[in-house]
Amino acid sequence: MNAGPDASVSGRPAHYKIEENIMIKMVMHGCNGAMGQVISKIVEEDENIKIVAGIDLNDTIQHSYPVFPSLEACTVDADVIVDFASAKAVDGLLTYCSEKKMPVVVCTTGLSEEQIQHVEETARQTAVLRSANMSLGINLLLKLVKEAAEVLAAAGFDIEILEKHHNKKVDAPGGTALALADSINEAMDNHYHYKYDRSQTREKRQKDEIGIQAVRGGSIVGEHDVIFAGQDEVITFQHTAYSKAIFAKGAVSAAKFLAGKEPGLYTMADVIG
Repeated sequence: MNAGPDASVSGRPAHYKIEENIMIKMVMHGCNGAMGQVISKIVEEDENIKIVAGIDLNDTIQHSYPVFPSLEACTVDADVIVDFASAKAVDGLLTYCSEKKMPVVVCTTGLSEEQIQHVEETARQTAVLRSANMSLGINLLLKLVKEAAEVLAAAGFDIEILEKHHNKKVDAPGGTALALADSINEAMDNHYHYKYDRSQTREKRQKDEIGIQAVRGGSIVGEHDVIFAGQDEVITFQHTAYSKAIFAKGAVSAAKFLAGKEPGLYTMADVIG
């Protein structure tokens, strides 16, 4: 991607503003993964954005765009990268985007604390949007559970989060479950700690904990229950994803939003307004 450290990869001035009628050029990082393939199909039907290159070590799947084994090998100009690869590939991606001032949408979950810090450092050099979940519904849910916690947690309700995903998901709990817990915890001045396993200790539940449990099986796309359990009443917030398309659509919307933005750390809350 022929770009110097102080210019966009498309040759436009750094941090230019994308106009709505300008076709946004996108690179799909992890194009041959499950999500990369779904995003590729969605972008084909969008008039305002085009995938001009893919990055993937697996070159067995044919696309309408060229596929390169690495970002360094890519010779195609672009405005933004969307990442749906793996956590082990994120550091190289962030280093590249920082050096090239390339806006990047980081959708990969299961990042370590060091990698999250790397995301924040990269955001000082270029526009970065990171979200544990790209769906509109989940991002609304993040807001709702935060508001609920301000009332229910303060009233002594216990909080439990149950998440379910397909049997190929490697991180547990998933990033969305942790984001839901973080949203609740933020509302309560970070008073809570997280409890992932109750099998190792025999003790009653503590009031200042959020229980987070993960289920893996079959082809479950994603289910999240946030349970507020009080005396004689239970309130449950539930979100069910029936298709990966909801995440893909969110990622594409994020790419359109991020192209041309000033350096900084953005979220889906910025996209949905």
